[in-house]
Amino acid sequence: MRIIADENIPCVAKAFASLGDVTLLPGRGMQAEQVRAADVLLVRSVTRVDARLLAGSNVQFVGSATIGFDHIDRAYLQQQGIGFSTAPGSNATSAAEYVVSALLALAVQQGFDPAGRTVGIIGCGNVGSRVRQKLAALGMNCLVNDPPLQAQGGHDDFVDLDTVLRADVVTVHVPYTREGPYPTHHLVDAALLERLRPGAVFINTARGAVADNAALDVLLESRFDLSVVLDVWEGEPDISMSLLGKVQLGTPHIAGYSLDGKLRGTEMIYRAACEHFNRPLLWQVADDLPAGLSLDLRELRAAPLLAKLQAAVFACYDIRQDDASLREQLALPAADRPSRFDRLRKEYPVRREFPQSSIITGEPDGELARTLAALGFCVTG
Repeated sequence: MRIIADENIPCVAKAFASLGDVTLLPGRGMQAEQVRAADVLLVRSVTRVDARLLAGSNVQFVGSATIGFDHIDRAYLQQQGIGFSTAPGSNATSAAEYVVSALLALAVQQGFDPAGRTVGIIGCGNVGSRVRQKLAALGMNCLVNDPPLQAQGGHDDFVDLDTVLRADVVTVHVPYTREGPYPTHHLVDAALLERLRPGAVFINTARGAVADNAALDVLLESRFDLSVVLDVWEGEPDISMSLLGKVQLGTPHIAGYSLDGKLRGTEMIYRAACEHFNRPLLWQVADDLPAGLSLDLRELRAAPLLAKLQAAVFACYDIRQDDASLREQLALPAADRPSRFDRLRKEYPVRREFPQSSIITGEPDGELARTLAALGFCVTG
């Protein structure tokens, strides 16, 4: 069996070796002639999978190690009888941890405490629900807007968009869609952005085109009170330097880039491929995960709770480092910026999720231990 895989899917060659010969290629420039003889195609969100890529090929199964599928022509795959799998929820934990790190970093920059503030969460699926749990652990009042989920029933705590926009923080966690009853292309448009309350924080970790980047750029020319955190951008990898220069925190589409999340994505499409071809499972993700962080916070016993939480979160994941790396593009020639954006993603350092971090607080029954445990950390004493 011949397998073509995006070179940035971690451990993909090792995982799929039992199924056949694996060839690794850059995902963004993948061409039809490169995949024509393949039986299996494994991609990420940077590869558009449709008739132009697959027509006349031998591909029987497509796996995307991503939570979204807006880059996949699913109707075409179904029409051709090609098996398909994504990795829903694989990076949801790390994306939620990204939001926590972002808010704690802004708290350092601007001198506020998230506790007692209100956050509006647009989209409460795999990522949004975890964001809600973690921000509630920080003492934030969470408002949720999700019309598709609300239409399914079973919940009674949804609010309308007007209510969400009155929150201190607005964070977006929706899939990217252009069609259907709930399209999200430019869901956050100029009119919605203008309604953000004075001093609000806006965070987008969904897809770049969920927010109108041009409108946001224009708005920030005059709304100096707003704080914006962007992990996703329209036009990736050739993103707007003007907008990057105006946001408080900007990162290169890595919110879900914990090693745990990426390997979880590999595992999910590997399992789906094995099921599709009726092959045994011979690789498991635990084989390729290093040890997590160990941190002793007892020396901070006299520090405020917020400072202790910041120490724990930043030791595990400090968004400010990713922001600094991306901002280096501002000094580069325009022609060099897209390749560097991709390189930041390809060469992303190992990042473990909160549950793999062991924290000693010295007060295992205290407020700090309870809060860290609610955030997902392993509190050992």
